[in-house]
Amino acid sequence: MVSRAQLLALGMKDNAMQYRVRRGGPWQTLLPGVYLAASGMPSLSQKEVAALLYAGPGSVVTGPMALLHHGIRGGSASADVIDVLVPMSRRRLSTGFIRLQRTVRMPARTSSAGPVRLTPVPRAVADTVRVLTELRDVRAVVADAVQLGRCTVSQLAEELRIGPVRGSAVFRSVLAEVADGIRSTAEGDLRDLIGAARLPMPLFNPSLFDGDAFLGKPDGWWPDAGVAGEVDSRAWHLSPDDWDRTRRRHDLMAAAGIIVLHFSPRELRREPAKVAQLIRGALNRGLTRPPLPIRTIPCPGLSQ
Repeated sequence: MVSRAQLLALGMKDNAMQYRVRRGGPWQTLLPGVYLAASGMPSLSQKEVAALLYAGPGSVVTGPMALLHHGIRGGSASADVIDVLVPMSRRRLSTGFIRLQRTVRMPARTSSAGPVRLTPVPRAVADTVRVLTELRDVRAVVADAVQLGRCTVSQLAEELRIGPVRGSAVFRSVLAEVADGIRSTAEGDLRDLIGAARLPMPLFNPSLFDGDAFLGKPDGWWPDAGVAGEVDSRAWHLSPDDWDRTRRRHDLMAAAGIIVLHFSPRELRREPAKVAQLIRGALNRGLTRPPLPIRTIPCPGLSQ
């Protein structure tokens, strides 16, 4: 990958460049003034380098592409578009596969993946969710970033505070959910279902103890009734060992007298009335017995 400015600095003339990028020639133009010295389909990494060469010095990849490098899913945002931050004063237009975002807040610190400069995770999350239109996609990005330990709720809250107000309403709402303990899209669906059914709101992802013995961190916990709700999603249980740990945790809770309910993400979306009825029945049964001696430590939320 090379830019016209770099070639001129090396002494190559424009007519020599144009000869190489002619139809059927050995080079190709990926973006205006940016050339790939090879034929065939460019790789994703080549397109990223091309985007930075086109955007100019100090430019940084952000948005879904940056999240991909950080190991975070980007919701439904297209990976065919590369978002690049540039200073507000830079006069370049978005074109082809690059979408330029002018900003007065260029990141003070960046990371890299080979030659590709990346924004920090909190900024990449914020820039991604502002181009998403579906609540579930925003939940997926924010919850994944926190669940995978790529950033904290506090870091995202600071990015929300100093970022633009425009397009931040959904981000603010989802961040409040995550601060309350929501750690996945499916848990967000569970919260919506509970609210719509006018059921008591549980604690999300608290730590439960029987004496000093740790029982687990259920997705939802109604302490007065001793009822735990778990969303069984393979998204976070990719190996037999993960499933075994989940089963042992559920067995420990059941042995301590907790009523453990299991839901699939599909049930939450397609059979909300059935799930609500199951929760209501379990709460009614739990409230007819003496409270369980379970010690509850709420999810840390914004203190993380």
